[in-house]
Amino acid sequence: MRRYIRALLLCTVFAVFSGLYVYSKLFYSDVSVGGNGVRRVYIPPRDAGARRGSVDKTVPPNPRWYHHRYIMRQRSQMEAAGDGVRSRPQPPTMHLAVVACGERLEETLIMIKSAVLFSVGHLHLHIFAEDQLHANFMEALESWPSFVRCKYNYTIYSISFPSENAAEWKKLFKPCASQRLFLPLILKDVDSLIYVDSDILFLQPVDYLWAFLSQFDPSQLAAMSPEHEEPRIAWYSRFARHPFYGRTGINSGVMLMNMTRMRSTFFKNDMTSVGLRWEELLMPLLQKYKLNITWGDQDLLNIIFHYNAEFLLEFPCKWNYRPDHCIYGSNCASAEEDGVYILHGNRGVYHDNKQPAFRAVYEAIKMYSFGTDPVASLLQPLEEELLKTTHTYCGKFHTLFTQRLALSMANVNRKPPHGR
Repeated sequence: MRRYIRALLLCTVFAVFSGLYVYSKLFYSDVSVGGNGVRRVYIPPRDAGARRGSVDKTVPPNPRWYHHRYIMRQRSQMEAAGDGVRSRPQPPTMHLAVVACGERLEETLIMIKSAVLFSVGHLHLHIFAEDQLHANFMEALESWPSFVRCKYNYTIYSISFPSENAAEWKKLFKPCASQRLFLPLILKDVDSLIYVDSDILFLQPVDYLWAFLSQFDPSQLAAMSPEHEEPRIAWYSRFARHPFYGRTGINSGVMLMNMTRMRSTFFKNDMTSVGLRWEELLMPLLQKYKLNITWGDQDLLNIIFHYNAEFLLEFPCKWNYRPDHCIYGSNCASAEEDGVYILHGNRGVYHDNKQPAFRAVYEAIKMYSFGTDPVASLLQPLEEELLKTTHTYCGKFHTLFTQRLALSMANVNRKPPHGR
């Protein structure tokens, strides 16, 4: 009889301790949501300055309160993240490249500011600059508010040309401008890219320009706008001493590139009967035409696409609106219909008084402070300044400069998608 009593007591003790062990595990461990087997072990927080054995009287005495609060927070965060992924799929990153040499630091930063200000998707900025400008770019881009910085990341590169002809390429036209020709060979891991000159201002989200990539047919690998709309007053049709694209040539200040296709395509040319790859084509073209070209790398692009017109998609002049489109009267039909999408202040018009309407837009974006009301701080002051420019032809069409800008204000100060 005693043996049975002892056995019963042992079983009872074992059951009690087993129950206590299971009970402690239920409260002090948690299996992560999703069933992936990863365990989070709860460790009650302790004030770093408290002595061992002392009691923190601000902490509720029941540790279950901590544990349940921890579980609820973790689950709510994961559920919110899951909902964000399902309802807001993240678009691919847009790649934007620019080249800055000499006195182009501020102008380039204002261009980037306009791109970031209105963009909806995420941007990767590829900045090619002389070495002495690198620290200035980093300081400026890191100084912008966090809600702006989360919309982009960036890489800064030194200027680089093929070593055997570096000096000749660097001095071609404006300093470093021909760097754009070598982007497909430098950025080998980038599939597609928007290249812009430093004197570009986005008045419409970059996303809409990036969308042209989806309009490429299987043969197209680049997109640019015509140099002009009217051949009778266009530079190429009147003065060019080399082949050029179409009736009026193309302007390379805004250039969309599918660089994967550019790297793999053989281009027709007037130097050999066989096609040449991009890296094989550039130097022979320069050697042949360097005495006949005026606009440097843009002229070389015109020659290339003269012989390979099927590779190019044209987008309307509203995506690359220059003083040429208004200096003698309005010569951009797409801008008259929809407003200016991208402003191109070539010939230094942002920095002199020759085209005050262009300068007014530049100064308005320059003076705008991130986080302030875009209508009161940007649009309204700009409209007031533009009214002072109506004595010029471009100023007479000042509503074209603000038409798209007003619509783009919806994206200013927009919070990024959850999880960005």
